[in-house]
This record gives sequence, C-alpha cells and structure tokens, in this order.
Amino acid sequence: MGFWDAALLVLAACGAGALNAIAGGGSFLSFPALVLTGVPALSANATSTVALWPGSLASTLAYRDELRASREHLIWLSAVSLGGGICGALLLLLTPSKTFEAMVPFLLLIATLMFTFGEALRRRVPALGARQVVMPLWVLISVYGGYFGGGMSLMMLAALTLAAVGDLHRMNALKSGLGVLVNGVAVAVFAVAGAVQWAQAGLMVVGSVLGGYLGARLARKVDPKRVRPLVVALGWGLTAAFFWRTFGRV
Repeated sequence: MGFWDAALLVLAACGAGALNAIAGGGSFLSFPALVLTGVPALSANATSTVALWPGSLASTLAYRDELRASREHLIWLSAVSLGGGICGALLLLLTPSKTFEAMVPFLLLIATLMFTFGEALRRRVPALGARQVVMPLWVLISVYGGYFGGGMSLMMLAALTLAAVGDLHRMNALKSGLGVLVNGVAVAVFAVAGAVQWAQAGLMVVGSVLGGYLGARLARKVDPKRVRPLVVALGWGLTAAFFWRTFGRV
C-alpha cells in the first residue's frame, strides 16, 4: 500500500464518518475507495464494515437516554439483529468472490434506491405497532445489513415507523443501536474468518472516527436534508460506475 493509496483511504473514511454522522451513506465512500486501491470487493466490504463500526458505536452512545426509554423494543429487536447480522456475514463469506463482484452493482442499486426514496417511504408507512408484521421484515433487514449494509439505516427507519415505536428521536436511537449490533457481530465474523485487510482498516478507523466527530459537530449547523441529495447523487454515480466496471465489457 503506497502513500497515495493510504491518503485516499484516510480521506474516504473521514468523509464516510462525517456522512454517517450527518445523513448516512458513508459506505458510498469507504467501499469504492478500498476497491479503487486494489482490495477485492468481498474483502473491501468486510474491511469497510470494520472501519466504520467504531464511529457508529460512538454515535450510538449519544442516544443512551433514548435507548433507555425504548428498552422494550430494544430487547425484542436485539436478538433478531444479532442473528440476522451473523447470518448475513456468514452468507457473504460463503459467496464466491466473482459472484459477489457481479452482485455489487445491484447491491449498490438497492442502497441508492433506499437513499433516494427511503424518507418518502418512511413517511407513507402506516404505523401498525404489530410485532408479527415487523419481525420478518427486521430479519431481512438484519441479514442484508450483515451481508452488505448500504441503505440499512433507512430500511430500519421504515420498519420502526411500521412498528410505531415512538417519535423520530427514539427511532433514530433504535436505528443506531440496533445497527451497531448488526455490524458488530458482522465485524466479529469477518475478523475471525480473516476477511479483513487490517492495515487498511486501521488507517480508516482513524479517519472515520475523526470524520464522525467533525460530522457530529457539523450536524448541529447543517440540515441533513441538504446533504442527502449529495449522497443520492454519489450513490447513483457509483452505481452506474460499478455497472459499467462489471458488465461494460460484456
């Protein structure tokens, strides 16, 4: 790993941490940066998850009061989040590298669609408060989160709206806490399986924590709605680029 590769990874992780703190979508920066520096797509996905997880954990700590107030929902969704995250991570490790590389454009497309339409979907979802309706949906979201994760936050918000767990602050708290569980068990699985590029991950952890801190300060002054269009544009651009990279020569 040369100097310029290292600099790109730190800058991408810093930007990813800031995006996650303000509006989400940090993996749109961290994952492509790893691929661009020569890390295979499957390992890049695992390494990106590891790199961004500490920043997500730090953000979750800020919601500890709201999480205490949502203890009942946190308990019954935590087990599903842990199980789904493990299943998703194991499914990723069982996927052949070439198969995963062919899937990446479609996974990015799913994430981009969620960032484009997720807020509108969340507002239109009826609040049912029914566990039997939300539970199967949460299983799918958790498995997806452990497998790839892009757009998972907005999927979670839509499901939490359906579950009628409370106001937006409580939903954001649960989304952050449960997202940390999904990605946390995925990090453990990836680490044990040797799927992480630790030199790259170490550099990116520093960048993501710094970006998360700066982003959290900036979030108080910047409306996330102003940042989200930039994330959406980035997502569509990267989706198109990966489709061309994967299928353009076919």
